[in-house]
Amino acid sequence: MLSRALRIVGLVLLAALMYVGFTRQPGPAAEDGKIHISYWEKWTGFEGEAMRAVVDEFNRRQDEIYVDMLTISQVDSKLLLSTAGGVPPDVVGLWNSNLSSFADKKVLLPLDDYLERAGISREHYIPAYYDLCEYEGVMYALPSTPASHGLHWNKKLFREAGLDPERPPRTMEELDAYSERLTKRDETGHLILMGFLPTEPGWWNWAWGCYFGGSLWDGGDTITTDSPVNVRGYEWVESYAERYGVTSLQVFRSGFGNFSSPQNAFLSGKVAMVLQGVWMSNFIDKYAPGMEWGAAPFPYPADSPELAEVASVETDVLCIPVGARHREEAFEFIRFVNSQEGMELLCMGQGKHTPLAEVSEEFLAEHPNPYIQVFIDVAKRSRTFSNPKTPLWSEYLSEMNAAFDEIWLGEASAEEALGRVRIRMQQKLDRHLEQKALREERP
Repeated sequence: MLSRALRIVGLVLLAALMYVGFTRQPGPAAEDGKIHISYWEKWTGFEGEAMRAVVDEFNRRQDEIYVDMLTISQVDSKLLLSTAGGVPPDVVGLWNSNLSSFADKKVLLPLDDYLERAGISREHYIPAYYDLCEYEGVMYALPSTPASHGLHWNKKLFREAGLDPERPPRTMEELDAYSERLTKRDETGHLILMGFLPTEPGWWNWAWGCYFGGSLWDGGDTITTDSPVNVRGYEWVESYAERYGVTSLQVFRSGFGNFSSPQNAFLSGKVAMVLQGVWMSNFIDKYAPGMEWGAAPFPYPADSPELAEVASVETDVLCIPVGARHREEAFEFIRFVNSQEGMELLCMGQGKHTPLAEVSEEFLAEHPNPYIQVFIDVAKRSRTFSNPKTPLWSEYLSEMNAAFDEIWLGEASAEEALGRVRIRMQQKLDRHLEQKALREERP
């Protein structure tokens, strides 16, 4: 009964999508003799146009397959419903953070046989990005556009504070000292400029312990949220709230505008240093075109030099849903995107580096981000990290965001808040592993 209901929901959803959800109409009619495959993608704006250029090039260079690219909002939730309804697209663009949950739900088609036949292997990629497409030893995706993250700084503000604008902080201790030097208050004592804020932009609240050598999960049966190195990372976060005052920081942050606007805290010069991804160059060019800025690996604890150039990484991915009608043709398109030509066309258009091991000289020379090599180099380091590959990640992320707020607001110590997260997530992990074991025992 539930399966039938989900199928009906999926069909209704697909009808609604066809009526109001597409931002581009399908291509030529099926009578053209080509096999038409449907491709759902989340991107809009310049990111969507970059992928459309790749789709158009694929459609142009051969006469057997035609890709109909459709921009879909909330693509991840709509994929679940359309798959349950038996009407999924042939290709879908997701995030690597979706893969463990979707693979666990049997929504995605394993690609190992396709990759073997095509001769595609880990050696063709920057290893970190290939590994993000794997879950429990099975490949469920290939990368589309990747991202690594690093410190961005405002050179003009450095110069005004008497700091060398070409020399960013290299250690956490230097970051703290630079921040103190850059921070300004007005005559009434209100903050008007912060050197650095762990809450800006607030996208990686879960990751601060990882910059101190920690992790959130051992990959097996143990949650490690409150390990000593994780606690140290969040005590460092807490030190900013204590040093500058929670109330003062709340008032200061209330004046920040949207990320994609000239009122962005970094772009407007209210925060001098920020952790951001390779994509930040696009927003600087658009909203603060005269800004003098730089990018470098994020600082590391001075007593842990082995963590130099540690970086978080992520990637958008291309998948084939279970139930797709044109699997072989779908993989041919994914294969083209992952060719050097297709990938460089896409990543140049989105202002990112490619996930491939080989990069053309033209790509590097013509890239609009003057620091693109920084992001390539940190992605190649062995100490990269990403969110844990567990179907429980969305719950874990919510728990970490709540713990971060408790620590930041002084409602709990780092050890207390992270300890409570560990207890709750360990219980959830134990239940998940028990249920998984029962599923595997069934014939």
